[in-house]
Amino acid sequence: MPENANERPAVDLRSDTVTKPTQAMRDRMACAELGDDGRGDDPTVHELEAVAAARLGKEAGLFMPSGTMSNQVAMLTHGRARGEVIGEATSHVFRSEMGGMSLLAGLYPRPLPGHRGAMDSEALAAALTSPTISANRLGTAVVCVETSHNAGGGAVLPLDHLKAVHRMCAQKAVPLHLDGARIFNAAVALCVPAAAIAAHADSVTFCVSKGLSAPVGSVLTGTKDFIVRARGFRRMLGGNMRQAGLLAACGLVALEQMVDRLADDHARARALAGGLKTMDAALIDAQPVETNIVMVNVGHTAADAKLWCDALSQYGVLAAPGEPNVIRFVTHRHIDDAGIGRTISAFRDIYAKRPAPLFAA
Repeated sequence: MPENANERPAVDLRSDTVTKPTQAMRDRMACAELGDDGRGDDPTVHELEAVAAARLGKEAGLFMPSGTMSNQVAMLTHGRARGEVIGEATSHVFRSEMGGMSLLAGLYPRPLPGHRGAMDSEALAAALTSPTISANRLGTAVVCVETSHNAGGGAVLPLDHLKAVHRMCAQKAVPLHLDGARIFNAAVALCVPAAAIAAHADSVTFCVSKGLSAPVGSVLTGTKDFIVRARGFRRMLGGNMRQAGLLAACGLVALEQMVDRLADDHARARALAGGLKTMDAALIDAQPVETNIVMVNVGHTAADAKLWCDALSQYGVLAAPGEPNVIRFVTHRHIDDAGIGRTISAFRDIYAKRPAPLFAA
């Protein structure tokens, strides 16, 4: 461990969920008009919902406590007929939402193989049916897609892929929900407005936290009728918030001021990947880094991802395992060029000492 490693602020690359609100957000909170959002009369929440819906080209929005609740509410709202939820196997709705679609919505997961978050089109065609249950199989209640794709290393679904999936769903009268927790990262990577992505889904949710730096919250968007129905499911799941305008104020600043700067996070993620790849090409996947997530494969080294993260923490660099042999680094506005340099330097120092006591069982 280098001297003074613990005297400097940590380089926290565990996730973009660690971002703190900006001063502009704190200032907007201080003067936000408030009401009781559970009763539908918080004006700042109304403003955020309208602005968010407009940014995504949808009719209406609903402020939610989290992206996970947003996805669950979307599936409850869409799933009028009990059936299957189809999505790529490594999607957040399957990996990270604690079986909510089954426990809460009575829906059955149907994960399909894919590449970097994009479902295999032939597998989708074979699995997709109308929502009506038949004598020998469940129908398809909802199809879910995710972009950027968390487990896919921040990969962005091509617009042609989204368009094709949406067309297939429409032919079977199956709703398509887009988990767009980081949709603005995807939009910046594609150099298109977020609405150009959202156009290929019937409902879309996104986080105002994560890279946009608001402290809490997501917005679910769709048609007016969809959002009216979703509002009831939000209440069912305990998602009604009272003077939520304090949080919605931060979300408004996030949309006004924090979207374009996501390009800086993407550039630093590429710099991190490039530095590690120069050290050892086997550490970094051959596919380019598209957004703010870098997956580093340490399977060929003397330690698994957890041991690597423990070793990095002694250098003041925080990261998290994405898989047993994969470290996930996520850049955000609190990570500057110096932080990227410290991370590469720490990795190089640990790498040069293999095998080392840091990796001892």
